[in-house]
Amino acid sequence: MSLYSSRLVINSLFLSRDFLPDGDLKKAIWRKASSVQFDHDWAGKRHYPRAETRVASCWTREHVYFAFSCKYSSLNFFKSGDLEKDKWGLWERDVVEAFLNPEPQRVNHYYEFEVAPNNLWIDLEINLDKKPFNDASWNSGFLHRTRIRKDVWICEMRIPVASLAGPGYELRPRAIWRGNFFRADGAGDNTQRRLLAWSPTLTPKPDFHVPTRFGIIRFVM
Repeated sequence: MSLYSSRLVINSLFLSRDFLPDGDLKKAIWRKASSVQFDHDWAGKRHYPRAETRVASCWTREHVYFAFSCKYSSLNFFKSGDLEKDKWGLWERDVVEAFLNPEPQRVNHYYEFEVAPNNLWIDLEINLDKKPFNDASWNSGFLHRTRIRKDVWICEMRIPVASLAGPGYELRPRAIWRGNFFRADGAGDNTQRRLLAWSPTLTPKPDFHVPTRFGIIRFVM
């Protein structure tokens, strides 16, 4: 019996060469890649069309890439921060988040990547069997770049595979990871903000850390 209850799938398309994120989603790879989109909250109940979020993915032997395209009405982010360091509490403002588990059999162990509209960031190693469960001292070396347009803000992420699965791990076609994508949008506390999830966590209160609800990331040629 599967430990996971979500059947949602995103296909990550193979790319022969790596590239540096620049926030430009007009690249040929993003025109070819399939994408998923969502505008519902973490519970899968309320819809927010003006905060619709689209995610696409591609991969090379060494990196996994994600492209987020986020509709917005207004922006709410920390105005200051060091782009060279993690920004603790980034999730309290507008942000996109990718939760990735390259070893699905280890359900409670995964990695979290967050980027704000102004490119502030944090990456975390998560282990729900520990207290505290989020380790901000872990550093993946992931690269990211954002762009803000009139009604949409964009984020590209490039994540080293070795930082997630170890230096001996080789990503191959038909590999299956588990993961989820989230979006926080708007001002106020969690009762006022729009908290969106690709694969709804189905919890009564906002909670993104429900790994059994992670969808499928399928690596394809």
